[in-house]
Parts: sequence; C-alpha cells; structure tokens
Amino acid sequence: MLVNVNVENLALIDKEEVFFSEGLNIMTGETGAGKSIIIGSILIALGGKVPKDIVRDSSKSGFVELIFQIQNASTEEKLKEFGIFLDDEKTLIISRKIVNGRSVIKVNNETYTVTNLRKITELLIDIHGQHDHQSLLKESKQLEILDDFAGETVCDLKQKISLEYREYQAIKAELETYDLDDESRQREISFCQYEIDEIENAGLKVGEYEKLEHDYKKMSASKEIDELMRAIYYLIEEDEGAVSDRLSKAYGMSITASEHDEDLKDISESLGTLENICDDVKRSVRTYMDSTSYDEEECRQIEERLDLLNTLRQKYERERTDSDPVVNILNYLQKQQQTLDTLIHLEEKKEEILKQKAAAEKKLTTLSEKLSKERKKAAAVLAQNIENVLKGLNFLEAKFDIMFEEKRDFSSNGTDSVTFMITTNPGESLKPLDKVASGGELSRIMLGIKTIMASKDEIDTLIFDEIDTGISGKTAQMVAIRLKELSKVHQVICITHLPQIASMADTHFLIEKSANDNVTTTSIKPLNEEETIDELSRMLGGVTITDAVRQNAIELKKNNQMLLQ
Repeated sequence: MLVNVNVENLALIDKEEVFFSEGLNIMTGETGAGKSIIIGSILIALGGKVPKDIVRDSSKSGFVELIFQIQNASTEEKLKEFGIFLDDEKTLIISRKIVNGRSVIKVNNETYTVTNLRKITELLIDIHGQHDHQSLLKESKQLEILDDFAGETVCDLKQKISLEYREYQAIKAELETYDLDDESRQREISFCQYEIDEIENAGLKVGEYEKLEHDYKKMSASKEIDELMRAIYYLIEEDEGAVSDRLSKAYGMSITASEHDEDLKDISESLGTLENICDDVKRSVRTYMDSTSYDEEECRQIEERLDLLNTLRQKYERERTDSDPVVNILNYLQKQQQTLDTLIHLEEKKEEILKQKAAAEKKLTTLSEKLSKERKKAAAVLAQNIENVLKGLNFLEAKFDIMFEEKRDFSSNGTDSVTFMITTNPGESLKPLDKVASGGELSRIMLGIKTIMASKDEIDTLIFDEIDTGISGKTAQMVAIRLKELSKVHQVICITHLPQIASMADTHFLIEKSANDNVTTTSIKPLNEEETIDELSRMLGGVTITDAVRQNAIELKKNNQMLLQ
C-alpha cells in the first residue's frame, strides 16, 4: 500500500508530507484548495507527464516521493523482473526530481526511465480520475474490462493470437509484393538482372578492398618519397652550386688557411667531417633511389579498382552489417538473386504464399473462436455481477448485458467486438451504455466495475479522484458504502465533495489553501475526531455552520459507523 507521499516545490505546495493508512483515506477541502495538486503530484511520481511551470520556485528543484509497503508476494516477484529487490521491511521508494524541465526518476535509489517506471507502478496503484469514467464508453475499454475479468485462459489465448496475427500480417505484406502486372514484372526483372550483372562482372573478392587501400596508400607514398629523394640528391650532387661541391671547396680552403694559422685547424677538421657526412648522405640517398621504384601503371590500376569498388559501395552497400564493404555488397547481390528468382517464378511463389495465408487464417479463426467462447462464458458472469453491484449503487431496476458482434477482419485481439448494454428503467429495452448513462451514472458504473475487479486484482492501492460527480442523497450514501466495502480488501484514497462519503473515512485529510505575505500555498493535514466533525459540518452547511448542522454531522458519522457494524 501507499504509506507516504512527500511533495516539495510543486505548484501551490511548498513542502508537504502525507502519511496514509490502511482502509479508506478521504481527502476533502474547498473548491480550488488544491486537491488536484496532490493527485497530480502522485501521477508525476508514477511516470506521468510533467506540466509546464509545475515547479513552484524555478531556482529550486521540484520533488515528489512515494513510499510503498509491498504486502503481496506475487507483486514482489514481479518487481524482481525489473531488477527491484526489496529489503526485509518490503519498502519500495519511488522519487522524481524536476530541474529545468528535466527529471530524474529513482526506484530504491536506482535510476529508471519513464517507460519502465510506468510498468512498475501499474503493479502498485490504480488511479481513477474525474473523467476516466468516459473511457467506459469506448469499445476497447469494455473489451479490456471483460478480458481482465476472464483471467488467465483468455490472457493466454490473446498472447497466442497476437503471435499468429503478427505472422499473418507479415504474410499479407509479402503477398502485396507479388501484386505486379506483366509489364511491371518484366521491368523489375530487367532492373534486378542489371544490378546482378554489374556486381558479378566486378569479380569481387572478400578482403580486397582493405588490401587495395593499403597498397594504394603505400604506392602513393612511394611516388612522393621518390620525388623527394631525387630532389634531395639533386640539391646535394647535381644542382649548380651543389652542397657536396661547396663543402669540398670550403674544406680545401680551410686546409690552406690552417697551414698559415694553426688556430683554424679545428674549423678545417669540422668542415672535413661535414664533407664526409655529406658523402655518406649522398650515397644513402643514391642507394635508396636505386633500390626502390614507382610503377605508375600499377598505381593507376589500383586507383581504378578502388574507384569501381567505391561506386559499387554507393549503389549497393545498403546495409552495413560487416566491416568489409565487399561482404555487404555480396549480401545485397544474394538478396537481388533471390528477388530475381521470385520474379521469374512469381506465380508459383504467389501460390505458395496464398497457401501460407490460408493456413494462418485457419489458425487465427480457430483461436479467435476459442477466445470468443471463453469471453462469452466470462461475459455472462460479469454481466450478472455488474447488475447485482449496480443495485447496491441505487440502480434498483437496472438490467445489464454484454453484446457480442464478430468483426470481419482479424486483429491481434481476436474478432470480437463487445458492447456494454444497460437499461436503468423497468420496461425499457437494453441499449448501448453511451446511449443511456449520464456522467454521474457512468461514474457509479465504473465504481461498480472496479469493485468487482478488485476481488481479482492484486493492486493494493486504489485512488478515486471525485468519483462522486453528479450524485447526491441516497445514491451518495450507497456509493459511500461501496467504497467502504472496497477499502476492506484494498487501500482506498478518495477525494470527495460529499459528506456521505467523507463520513466513512478511516483517516480524513483536509486540504487547505492559505495566503501569507502575498504567497499562496496549499497544505494537507490529518484530522482528529473533533476536526472531522468540523469539516463534515462545513460540507453539510456551507458558510454558516449552526448547531443543527454540527449535530447533523455528528449523526451522519455515528449512523455510518452503526451501518457498517
């Protein structure tokens, strides 16, 4: 169950912490006090969309934290599938921090994505908002409710149908590729044959691209090196005023000079060393030039081959599944050869696919019929249960049924179309729910359905946000009793405007809005017995709370306690 909600710096909330109890938790307050902010904050923590400007003070981060106590062993096992392992106290903490429009989600201090968070929280809590009952009018929602009620047998059949339908869709998509007239077919054959011939005529070899690139780089470098070495040799030996000649003359002059002045002997020796070094360099350059050669024709051939391969890469390397581009081109060649074979034998291939399609349709028909049979069995029970629970919600003469219609086309959900049928007045025929029920009636019907589903549901916490819309009087009292009964097997958190419902609370919270120093904030606090009577009096009497109104509140609380004994 949901033990604690901690909200900071969101909308009108500065900092609030709420501790919920087991049973029925009721939240009340004046219109505009901020009740929706509490539910909105919970929704954000559960992975909901973060509204723009939800952060109260943009200079700080917004924060919401939910603490759950996991009481169901099955839920604990399912959480392990998401890598969540609980401590001995079975505590699960979900937090979401919002900074500059971005949020960080953590589950037991581990970071999670919004997608995974939503899958996790589906196991923990179910929220029914003010307008969610409108979804009950949708065929898809009605079928979902029926399937959830039907249980594992229907779930297993739906999974099998989903897999078969996926294969069926793939067969249909492939069949569409065979829908060609003869002219288009011949054009496709010619195109495929051209591409096949172009690739095959290239005589590709696996690994050659890398080798060609290596050889081309080496040969291109050889040409440049050869040109540089020739230029060096020219400067040293062949150029007018070559280095070797000048060093030789300079050395000769230094010898003559040193004969006249022994102090010049070191200079003369240094010049002699330079001449020797120059001669060594000259011989090394000459040796290198004589030992290497640049074959311009071979380099041209390699360059042309690389150009061809790069052209083929641009045209046919559609999928780069291998580091070797030749392998990717050859993979494309294989696909085109298969395509060509299919085009040449189009009618035979089409006939084969049509047989596969017929076989898939037969499987889907068999599975869909089994699914429909199981759904109809469950529908009879569900319809009777809904009819019974509606009588406890002041639909005393209501009749309820679930109508089936077979759709022409297959779907991943079978071939059933269901419609919830109802009449709320004696003598009237059953009609689709959207033709009969008002907003308030839909709200009660949804509550009735959730009550039925609760016995099959492992979710511990149910939240109802103003499910009392459009009801009053005796009906409100009956809805209150139903919520109280539901809270015996689930933790229920309910926002309400009706004193009949609020008086059933195990724990009653008051949500208030206040303004201090031109700053408006929303707060929430649990009420003691005396404060609960004060709040019920406000809900009963409005602005003026007389002694009579207060006595009515006391009587309402007392009568409801006696009613439930």
